[in-house]
Amino acid sequence: MSHNQVTTGDGVSDRPLWERPGAEFKHLAELRPEELYGAAEQLCRGVSGEGPGGAPVAGAVRRIAEALADTCSRECATVAVDIVSRLLPLGATDRGEADRLLRSVAAKLVKAQQLRDLESLFGELPDGIQGPAVELRACLLGELALIGAGAGRRALDAYAERLGELGHPLARLPRTRLDIEHRFTGRVRGLGPVKTPNQLRSRFPEVPSTDSGAVAGRRASDTRDDARAKAAVRPFTAGGWAREPEARFFTLPSPLSPDDFGMSFLKELPLRCLAGEGRRRGSAVACATTPDDVLDELFSASYHGGVNGRGQGAAYARLYAWGSLYALMGLPADVPFLEAVRQAADHRWLRFMAFTDWFHHDTSDVAFAVLDPTHTRVAVLAATDTDVDRDGLG
Repeated sequence: MSHNQVTTGDGVSDRPLWERPGAEFKHLAELRPEELYGAAEQLCRGVSGEGPGGAPVAGAVRRIAEALADTCSRECATVAVDIVSRLLPLGATDRGEADRLLRSVAAKLVKAQQLRDLESLFGELPDGIQGPAVELRACLLGELALIGAGAGRRALDAYAERLGELGHPLARLPRTRLDIEHRFTGRVRGLGPVKTPNQLRSRFPEVPSTDSGAVAGRRASDTRDDARAKAAVRPFTAGGWAREPEARFFTLPSPLSPDDFGMSFLKELPLRCLAGEGRRRGSAVACATTPDDVLDELFSASYHGGVNGRGQGAAYARLYAWGSLYALMGLPADVPFLEAVRQAADHRWLRFMAFTDWFHHDTSDVAFAVLDPTHTRVAVLAATDTDVDRDGLG
């Protein structure tokens, strides 16, 4: 039997379960979770992710699992977890798509289910961190942490402690939301992406340019660090932003006056994002910002994903955001998070934008610069995301 032949058999419709209209499919998820599991199992049986049926199967299984996860019921939650934990290794999708499905199902479970029903999923401690069953639960703990739930419950605490012992990357994150993370997952009406210099000026205080800043910029030395750069750009690469981000690091022969840390300084650095500045109509602008603004932008980059729609879920978006912030400040990974917050307050942070071929002023342009407390080290991170052909930009 082909996957197109799997139906309820009750005469309601000849269409497969997962192709039913939204309201009817939701009703099926509420009433027949075991039947939906059976449909997903039949879909995955004998199908390879590399074969011609892999993509349709992945889409169908994803719809089944997400519908169950989004239905408030302990049975639906359990079946959704079973589908993504047991069936996907049989085929049906590639690693990147499987990761996004696990993260999506975890997010929907936390949003739709009662905590007591989720707690029952953590009864058995893992022996290792490999496998979708463990990964899903790690994501669940990460999602719960950002809504202030889960900590203080014996089964969840024991599982989180075990993940830490095994070295799971999500286990190093705080079990509760920190104050600096107060904007995570939230969107404020009227505060969408900053697309133009005028929007930037309206939200943040502009830093005046100085001649001495330009002189200092010409004396900066480029310090290459590929590992640090990779960590800095991870929120954007993971989120599928359309253009390759830029992360650069510079050292200065003498301390830079904070008053000189502005656009005149940045223009003198050999940055791709500022190449050709001055050839297009419009003036570049640099504005002072704060660590929580930077961290929120880093989180949003992978949480929402780029124009290609590769949202990573809250747990990994949080991990990538902190990794990027640590890289910008040049902090070792073993520095505690609250210590990183304290040190971030001693840095100076800028947002900037210019009229170059890099900044398209269309979907999302993000550019930051940070000056360390010694005033001798500068990090710059710039990313742009658009569905416009770059070759067509003037």
